Amino acid sequence: MAQHMRRKILFGLPLLWASLIKKVAAEEKMTPEASQEVAYQKHLDAMSRHADFMKGEKLVIGMVVYPGMFLQDLVGPLAVFESLMNKEIHLLWKNLEPVGNEDKGAVTLVPVKPTTTFSNCPEKLDVLFVPGGVPGTFTMMEDAEVLAFLQRAGANARYVTSVCTGSLILGAAGLLRGYKATSYWDTRDVLKELGAVPTRGRVVVDRNRITGGGVTAGIDFGLKIIAKLRSPAYAQAVQLYLEYDPQPPFNAGSPEKAPPAVRRFLKDMFVGMRENALATAKRAMQRIERAS
Repeated sequence: MAQHMRRKILFGLPLLWASLIKKVAAEEKMTPEASQEVAYQKHLDAMSRHADFMKGEKLVIGMVVYPGMFLQDLVGPLAVFESLMNKEIHLLWKNLEPVGNEDKGAVTLVPVKPTTTFSNCPEKLDVLFVPGGVPGTFTMMEDAEVLAFLQRAGANARYVTSVCTGSLILGAAGLLRGYKATSYWDTRDVLKELGAVPTRGRVVVDRNRITGGGVTAGIDFGLKIIAKLRSPAYAQAVQLYLEYDPQPPFNAGSPEKAPPAVRRFLKDMFVGMRENALATAKRAMQRIERAS
């Protein structure tokens, strides 16, 4: 019963639910079980008062996971999507074995368990999403099974989306040719090798292609998606629920703003990554052109 109720919570997170139960229990002097029932009824009453605000068709969201992805690229949008009412979220991979998000050979501190295999993915997705991550991105750009799945799912998806270097994977699948798109700041220009139009922006929208910039842009990206799928007011409610009000301690979050010494350090550190990205993108484009 408790599990069933948790699934129906508006923004569905245990800490918020637990605090409501404790408040009800203190006010009503009830047992925890009884207070849970009362708290749940109050929640249902609130939902009925705001039914128009929350209404919307069921959304089916497919989020690809893979070895070597960057965890925040997945978790940021996932936290936003989890706040939706009437949704179905699939974490997609070839099989149901947990995937690591670290470099090869490193210890995976937070493994991610897929929920749905590529072969069992719903035919029609409202959102097809691909996170980024190094070195995983470059491996996925040349993985025939991953690329075939993205082509198949992307052909029927309402929105084809990514965050960070996930756009390079979409590009390698031929899904960004002729579309404006963004990526991590140091690989954004690589998109032109894949037939896309590199575009600077935290979130770039071109028809049904929506791409986010590097890592932390995932929350902005998620809110943009919710505004399109539900409404701007719904997205604002999720933003407030997540208390997403970034005030970083430094103004160095883009190459245009970062001090020159910091920018040089990052550029030097990523020389090998850029070279790998360019070479992999050129091979991918050759495959796309041969197939077309």
